[in-house]
Amino acid sequence: MGRTQELLYFIREIKEKELLKEYQNFEVYLDSPLAIEATKIFTKNMRECFDEDALALVNAGINPLIFDGLKTATTSDDSKMINFIEKPKVIISASGMCDAGRIRHHLKHNLWREECTILFVGYQAMGTLGRRLIEGEKNVKLFGEPIEVKARIESLHGISGHADMNGLLKWLGAFKEAPQRVFVVHGEDTVTEEFAKTVEEKFGYQAYAPFPCSEADLLTNEILSEGVKIPVKAKKPAQRKADAAFERLVAAGKRLLDVIYKNEGLANKDKAKFESQINNLSDKWDI
Repeated sequence: MGRTQELLYFIREIKEKELLKEYQNFEVYLDSPLAIEATKIFTKNMRECFDEDALALVNAGINPLIFDGLKTATTSDDSKMINFIEKPKVIISASGMCDAGRIRHHLKHNLWREECTILFVGYQAMGTLGRRLIEGEKNVKLFGEPIEVKARIESLHGISGHADMNGLLKWLGAFKEAPQRVFVVHGEDTVTEEFAKTVEEKFGYQAYAPFPCSEADLLTNEILSEGVKIPVKAKKPAQRKADAAFERLVAAGKRLLDVIYKNEGLANKDKAKFESQINNLSDKWDI
């Protein structure tokens, strides 16, 4: 929340100041139903949501998030039609790590085009398509079709829907009653460990960055198992390729689990058929 709105704020300024003279009046497509609804909420609550600079624009009669050429794509058909518009444009789409959602269709239509730029404005976790693109992978597969990556891949740091370190420390420091323990679970291993140390040094809280398979009893506030720390080593190209293949396999497994939950309302006979297909697949590879 907030990241899309920051982008709209900056794009409005780019258009207003004519910073892209070679692309006058370029259109911007907001292709995320959640982001569209969030933008409406921001617009309806400007006094509560905006900072001083944005409020100055509001007081001057300017909506910082709305501008000429901004279009929204609510339905899937709206989203699909964007890729048939040939003139230069900006598409703001979800999901941020490219493992699901409408962004995958846009990537399929644009990754192979040299004149396009794919701009990431958020954290890309290990194993995700977004991370693989940032790290320079030149061939990916989308919807079963191999795609050669020819588009320019860029990453814009500093724009995030999450608080940064200072924001998190400010939040932790506002507790009237100290938490018994702080678990740091989001981010790269080295970063989470350093942040846990910072929390302990600054506030005296017990802070813990768990390793994979660690266990904790929240009732007794005890760490039952430290888990396994997986060392990060420099990898040869062949190793990176093998690891990427395994990460894609894990991502496929996660997608299968999502599909299972989405089909909770299936008739029992269809559930039984689905279960049989999964078990047959598991039996084939469980060697």
